[in-house]
Amino acid sequence: MKIAVPDLVSNSYFPVLAAVELGCFRAEGIDAEIEVIFPPNRTYQALREGAVDLVAGSAHAAVSAFPDWEGVRLLCAQSSSMYWFLVMHNDFAAKRGDLSVIKGRRIGAAPWVEMGLRGILEVAGYDAERDGITVGPVPKSSEAGLNFGLSAFRALESRQVDGFWANGLAAELSEQHGVGTIVLDARRGDGPAGSTEFTFAGVAATSRTIGANPDLGGAVTRAIRRAHALLKEDVSRAAAVGSKLFPAEEAALIGTLVARDLPWYDTTITPHQFAAMNEFLRRQAAIANIARFEDVVIVEDRRGDVQ
Repeated sequence: MKIAVPDLVSNSYFPVLAAVELGCFRAEGIDAEIEVIFPPNRTYQALREGAVDLVAGSAHAAVSAFPDWEGVRLLCAQSSSMYWFLVMHNDFAAKRGDLSVIKGRRIGAAPWVEMGLRGILEVAGYDAERDGITVGPVPKSSEAGLNFGLSAFRALESRQVDGFWANGLAAELSEQHGVGTIVLDARRGDGPAGSTEFTFAGVAATSRTIGANPDLGGAVTRAIRRAHALLKEDVSRAAAVGSKLFPAEEAALIGTLVARDLPWYDTTITPHQFAAMNEFLRRQAAIANIARFEDVVIVEDRRGDVQ
């Protein structure tokens, strides 16, 4: 079974990487492998076309390939809350939580990831055109390959962008190298009220796949939950997984980042989370109609089965 992720060298989708490397999928009878497909909309397009079986990525980006959620199912969360960071170059002496530093600046962000930043700016009263804010792709780094976070860090380091909106690994590298300052950590409440609920890291399959294999949602959820439990039991397992998949510097950092993220490791998707994400998508004109929770999200019952 192929599981597509839009970014590999990252803490964002680490639970699914851990579930593969620590044997959690294998314990559920699933022979799983990871494939990197960037950016997020291409990841979901591959799912729609049947090139991959699952996507482990930003939940809201599913509608890029499945308009109004038609034909896709969310199986579980990898973690809760929007998980990206706004980092600005140290030259700007930015202060935590002060979004005014973004005026007149070039911010690197991946397609569909950038939507989260645009949503925050709108809620906070900023207008990209009026305030001279450019949000767009970053130049690819040959070293980073398809890993957007590493490309964002390198682009900031070389001053090809003034800041970036990307994953926690990119943010950590920027701080440790004395290149960037974290202005906003979406997950930990630096942004405007409600912005933590714009999206989350999820796992998705097509309705067709679930129809053919009704037990898949439960098996995937149990595998991710088992990975959560193993990492919470001994977070040093994160470094062991990272050493197999990441370059040396990033592998050395992943244990610290996963330890910080553990409080958000939960497979549950609630009706409130789904509704908040859909309201965000509606404001971004990414959907025309809001789907019913029960038509999109596979819900576990108390026995761990799915409905």
